[in-house]
Amino acid sequence: MGNKDCMKLEIPGYSSNESFARAVVAAFAARKDPTLEEISDIKTAVSEAVTNAIIHAYDHKESPGSVIILAWTEKESLIVEVVDQGVGISDLEKAREAFYTSKPELERSGMGFTIMESFMDEVEIETTLEEGTTVRMVKYLSSKKLQGEKSYGSAE
Repeated sequence: MGNKDCMKLEIPGYSSNESFARAVVAAFAARKDPTLEEISDIKTAVSEAVTNAIIHAYDHKESPGSVIILAWTEKESLIVEVVDQGVGISDLEKAREAFYTSKPELERSGMGFTIMESFMDEVEIETTLEEGTTVRMVKYLSSKKLQGEKSYGSAE
């Protein structure tokens, strides 16, 4: 992340912080002039990644750990990483299956990774047991100006 167009946010792993993380990443992404649909996709994927970290990463810990959100741009792409230092994912292949949840008692849908993959162009997951998980998501952005839409703050 040696790029000057980057951000880092560290939040305590409480569910009340998920919407804040989503808003911060959306505000950061807005500087690249994405479409409203792209912003909506980014917010949805970030919500899922942060919620997964909050619910699953610190399962056996007395207090929640931190969730770190890194974002940066490369050309017309936004890259977002959601990082935790939690328990890790014991069976990543199984966790990526639609409708699989390790928390049925919390009425979880098991669609987190599936949703991330649907709304972002690339999703990579690195996990190590007892060390944590990094979810890296890429969204290719198109400029609204190229699509004939008005940009916020433009005089067009």
